[in-house]
Amino acid sequence: MWLFGSRKATGTARGGWRAAMAGVLGVFAYNGFFFWGLSLAPSLDAGILIPVMSPVLTSAFLLVTRREHASWARTAGLGLGLAGAVVFFLGAGGSSHGGSTRLAGDALFLLAALCWAAYTLAGPRVLAGMEPLRATTYTTCAGAVLLSVIAAPDLPEVRWSELSAGVWLNLAYLALGAAAVANLLYYRGIGAVGPARASLMMFTVPVINTLCATVFLGESFGALQGAGALVLLAGAVLAVTQGRLPKRPARSAGTRRTREAREPEGHAGR
Repeated sequence: MWLFGSRKATGTARGGWRAAMAGVLGVFAYNGFFFWGLSLAPSLDAGILIPVMSPVLTSAFLLVTRREHASWARTAGLGLGLAGAVVFFLGAGGSSHGGSTRLAGDALFLLAALCWAAYTLAGPRVLAGMEPLRATTYTTCAGAVLLSVIAAPDLPEVRWSELSAGVWLNLAYLALGAAAVANLLYYRGIGAVGPARASLMMFTVPVINTLCATVFLGESFGALQGAGALVLLAGAVLAVTQGRLPKRPARSAGTRRTREAREPEGHAGR
């Protein structure tokens, strides 16, 4: 925030507390369930359940509370997503790759997805009158404080001298790459193409995660889980997009005139 955010404080004290409470859901509870689930189930399951179920749960809540219209495409997509999730969990329960432990881990991933959906729904109120980077900083710091309190009793038992360089490199990547840089790029993407199109990015996560988990970690799942994952992904895409890609926000006339004025003569007419 010091490097890229506004130096002028924005928002109110109430807005700061809203952001902190959102951090309890999106940072503290989400990461708690996420890493607990990783101790019981492979990352392959997390990369499918969390990014796909989060928008499904968000859409379901908006429909139940009548904040959005229940079109046939969205209703069908939510039904497909629910069916795919059931098949996925049935496959996890009967899988030879982890057994009951894997099923428990997948349940924790589902709770993590629920926390992220709630965090997303709280976003508009948190961002009211506050720039996104500052709001994210507040939520991250609030969640980090709570995570530190929970982790503090275990710190004396850590054998720090036995931690390899790879562990520290992974920690650095999670903090800088997966958290700080990724969020900054995501906000830039929202500003460029709008939130609706930017949200579709999360549907690339299962593909990338499955590829990396199988190639680098040697993880796998059975045919039933694979079928459930495909149905779940198809349902989520249908529910969120409602059968059509969101349109890119139109440029205002003033913006177009400014851009044309800056372009060299001969290029503006292309």
